[in-house]
Amino acid sequence: MIIEAKIINQPESGQYLEKIYDIQSPWNSQEWTWIKFINADFSEWCGQFRGLPRQIAISEKHKIILLLTSDYLYQLGQKEAEIIQFEERPSFQNLCVTDHGDFILSDYYDFEKITNNIKNKEQIVGPIQMDNIKFKKITGSKLEFTCEEFLNWERHLTMEYDSEIDEFSILEG
Repeated sequence: MIIEAKIINQPESGQYLEKIYDIQSPWNSQEWTWIKFINADFSEWCGQFRGLPRQIAISEKHKIILLLTSDYLYQLGQKEAEIIQFEERPSFQNLCVTDHGDFILSDYYDFEKITNNIKNKEQIVGPIQMDNIKFKKITGSKLEFTCEEFLNWERHLTMEYDSEIDEFSILEG
């Protein structure tokens, strides 16, 4: 069982047991992401995935790991980090997991929620049209992020999305 996963720089040869996760596609970049996995027995190993690194998150509740790279959105099983599903060339830029185990993703304009399968996404509608969404931090069920109001790029906002009550609020701007 995987208890921790984090993005690392390319390890030195032989530093970890390594597994290469390569999906054959003509759209693959030459870039790679390395993830250090820590098992429940505290043994460490490394996975190598296509694309530049973005984010990784583990849902204990749903027993899955989501990894976002520039080339793919991977859904891995938490038990052995096997690929369950993947999406090629995702538009997502941000990924996090709430304290109740749901994943929140965003591209530059919109939010989506995933509970247990990347094929079943739920659109989260914000109070304004947003642009250039960037996740800052998540505390419990509250996700703090920045954005600009779409077509009003002078208006820079710091906002919060509370996934427990499905509500947005403007903190600053």
